[in-house]
Amino acid sequence: MNKVIVVGGGAAGMLASIIAAKNGCAVTLFEKNEKLGKKIYITGKGRCNVTNNCDPEELLHAVVSNPKFLYSAFYSFSSQDMMQLLEDAGVPLKTERGNRVFPVSDHSSDIIHGLERLMRKYRVQIHLRSEVKNGIVTGIQLTDNKVSTADAVIVATGGLSYPTTGSTGDGYRFAAETGHTVTECMPSLVPLTTKEAYIPLMKGLSLRNVELTVKRGKKTVYQDFGEMMFTHFGITGPLVLSASARIGKFLQKGEELDAYLDLKPALSHEQLDDRILREFSSTQNKQFKNVIGVLFPSSLTPVIIGLGPIPEDKVIHDISREERMAFGSLIKSFPFTITGLGGFSEAVITRGGVSVREIQPGTMESKKIKNLYFIGEVLDLDAVTGGYNLQIAWSTAYLAATDVCRNKQEDTQ
Repeated sequence: MNKVIVVGGGAAGMLASIIAAKNGCAVTLFEKNEKLGKKIYITGKGRCNVTNNCDPEELLHAVVSNPKFLYSAFYSFSSQDMMQLLEDAGVPLKTERGNRVFPVSDHSSDIIHGLERLMRKYRVQIHLRSEVKNGIVTGIQLTDNKVSTADAVIVATGGLSYPTTGSTGDGYRFAAETGHTVTECMPSLVPLTTKEAYIPLMKGLSLRNVELTVKRGKKTVYQDFGEMMFTHFGITGPLVLSASARIGKFLQKGEELDAYLDLKPALSHEQLDDRILREFSSTQNKQFKNVIGVLFPSSLTPVIIGLGPIPEDKVIHDISREERMAFGSLIKSFPFTITGLGGFSEAVITRGGVSVREIQPGTMESKKIKNLYFIGEVLDLDAVTGGYNLQIAWSTAYLAATDVCRNKQEDTQ
């Protein structure tokens, strides 16, 4: 029986242990925390956006770093495969807007418990509070200097995001110690900081159905539609987190980027002007500030009036067509400047990691060292929000776990 060690009890490590054990391997998993799945527990605001219910091509399109590397992984173990595995483990799922998949209960703990049930079913040996000191290819050395040997080692230690969950970059150290390249790591899927003093005035304000455009000079480097929120330091929310994955490389270099919000993307400029005219037609003798607020949340109204071309105390019947059209343009292109990224403590994932050039894309085995595998966030792979990053963990785990058993069977033939 092939002996396999899995280092890390997060999403990738748990699934890898299940698949390897199901395929006949004797699996031992080491996790330095007091329980499994600590990061799963907090994902999706505690609901766990477990995957995205789409086809492999859509999954690949959502990947920011090295998408071609994941072709075999996504086609070998799809979103639907993962959903079926969880359903079979007694975790009913639901698909929400944007094809985001959650447990019906809205409790991420159900995902963890479902995986734990499978680990028990296939007799995975679990060692909690067991921190690995060194990876030694044919096994591992723990911090108490005990050595555990195996035929294969799967490294599933995560990245640097949410360090309180145990993601402290151990896998990068293991990779470097065994001669692998680790690309520069940076936080991704993080809030963004902004320059303008008027942004903090709207802290706590959430906007739905807005379009965010980010430009680097004249070139658009990000554009999408969704939800966001203003904070005391800048902006956050699903739309912003996905933007950070696409524009982080520029911000990391110290660049500032121009950003624009279309506050009424469902309306064309002409339709928006008609909407404003309707408000003006019945309020000809009122001041502008007392009329326009119907279009915006209360904390946004004074800010957009202050930025606009129309004085707040100007009477409606005195507003020119040019002023009205300019104000409409402001609504369609509300400006601010993005200056930086949040840190790893706020990051959902890490961008960068073990170079995929040194990993076999069809098996996740190291090209440098036989029977050593790297899976999940420890690799230089990341995607936008929507369940895609967890699917990277699931799919890469499946390939590695399937291969460790196949390798042993071939060796004994």
